[in-house]
Amino acid sequence: MVQAWYMDESACDPRLPHRFEPDRPVSLKQLRALGVLYWKLDPDKYETDPELAQIRRDRNYSWMDIITICKDSLPNFEEKIRIFYTEHLHLDEEIRYILDGSGYFDVRDKTDKWIRICMEKGDMITLPAGIYHRFTLDEKNYVKAMRLFVGEPVWTAYNRPAEHFPARKQYMKFLEQTV
Repeated sequence: MVQAWYMDESACDPRLPHRFEPDRPVSLKQLRALGVLYWKLDPDKYETDPELAQIRRDRNYSWMDIITICKDSLPNFEEKIRIFYTEHLHLDEEIRYILDGSGYFDVRDKTDKWIRICMEKGDMITLPAGIYHRFTLDEKNYVKAMRLFVGEPVWTAYNRPAEHFPARKQYMKFLEQTV
């Protein structure tokens, strides 16, 4: 099952867990209140998994690809990692399914505090359009992930501040309704 926690304020290596002492865990219910959805699937059968196929049908995820993020396979690795870790939002949902390896998605809560979500093999997450987030590898420096989209893929990230986008305004309205 996925683990999530409030992050400490340390500026050291982002690939470290950044847990408070004592730990401040975050539940799936708290993530759902932010619009973050989570599934645990069997990545060894992703090509024939009926549960994944059903999720894709239900949520209209019609396009997918697979990306491997590691020094040996991603051109401009260090630059890409910095870009992924820069706080941003998207105008569409971001869907990632971890097929191998691990990493962290960080999302902002309602009070603008960082929550770290530890993603490992078999974890699938959907981040709503308009949520501020970022991604980094963990200390293993490797992840293989499926990226899913509704329709054609859109790769545009809008760095913070991006309050003027309708997706952000709609997301903020969603948060107000989940109080």
